[in-house]
Formats: sequence, structure tokens, C-alpha cells
Amino acid sequence: MVLDNKLGLTSSADLAREEERLTKSRAKELIETGQLFRFEVGTFKGLADIHRALFADIYDFAGKLRDVNIAKDNFQFAPRMFLASSLDYLDKLPHTTFDEIVDKYAEMNVAHPFREGNGRAMRIWLDCMLRIQLGHVVDWNSVDKEAYLMAMKRSPIATGELKYLLLNHLTDDLSQATFFKGVDASYYYEGYQLYKTEEL
Repeated sequence: MVLDNKLGLTSSADLAREEERLTKSRAKELIETGQLFRFEVGTFKGLADIHRALFADIYDFAGKLRDVNIAKDNFQFAPRMFLASSLDYLDKLPHTTFDEIVDKYAEMNVAHPFREGNGRAMRIWLDCMLRIQLGHVVDWNSVDKEAYLMAMKRSPIATGELKYLLLNHLTDDLSQATFFKGVDASYYYEGYQLYKTEEL
């Protein structure tokens, strides 16, 4: 199934390619202009602003709560009827320490508030929290993608594996190149068949 898109693309491969190109371009613009650092940090509003900025050229639903139930690899994300209340709860969670930030990130992944593009928007959202609170971001270039996907898959049960992985790949290099890598779509598309998000 290919999502309805503003580009009129009907091939999933073509859409994936254009998504990556356009979202990287938008992420670069957000960072270069400093607009990213004016968004709220650690709230759903901030995440929605990031998502809207990344995907507005591609989807009408950019920055908007999904209106369908979705699942990935037999795991159902937060039911849409409880999504708004889940996000209200998440907004109240603290995000001042490394553990709190990663726990909040994992909880937001369970919510999976958007129809598509959650991972890319959330990795930037995570780095914004880490940057403000700890003066570090994740060096995504050095994170093993398969290990990351497995840790994310298991994070609804326990976040220890994810915390260990991310803690060992923090950097105080806050340059654009390091910060920008989090939008790399290959963290999502690698192993696409296994991790494909499906509408229920």
C-alpha cells in the first residue's frame, strides 16, 4: 500500500526515495536557519512542529495526529481513541536526565502519533532534548542500525538495552553534520519488510 501523497507517486520505492530526499533537505534547512531550536523541547507540540516541517511537502497529514490504528511487526501502537490522552500524559513526563529522556522517547514510540515518519521526527526530537539538557546528541553515524531497531522493538518492555546503546554513542559534537544524521531514513527503511507499519 502506498500512502496518498502530494507528489502523486504510486510506487513505494519512489515514495521512499523522495521522502528521504525531501526530509533531509527540510532538516538541513531547520538546522541551518536555527528554526529547529525555537521549537518546544520534549513536548508533543515540538514533535508535531518537527514532523510538519519535515513532511509538509509530502503528506497532508504532516504534523497531525493519525486517525487510524497502526501496528508494526505485530505490535499495536497506542489505539487512536486513547492517543490524545496518551500524549497529554507524555507531555507531563520529566526529561531532565538521560534516563528520563530515553524513557520519554520510548513512550513516544509506543504512542507513534503520526501515520508515517515517526522515527525520523522522533530522533530529532530526542536529540533536541539531549542537546538542551545534557549538551550532547546521539552520534547516529556510529550506531549499529540493526541493534537500534532491535532495542526500539524491545523498549516497550524494558528500556535498558536502548539506554545502553544510546549512552555509548553520545557526543558533545553539536555540529550540523552530527545533528543532521538522525533524519537518515535508512534507520527505518533498512529491514523495511520486517518493520513495515501497517494500518489496522
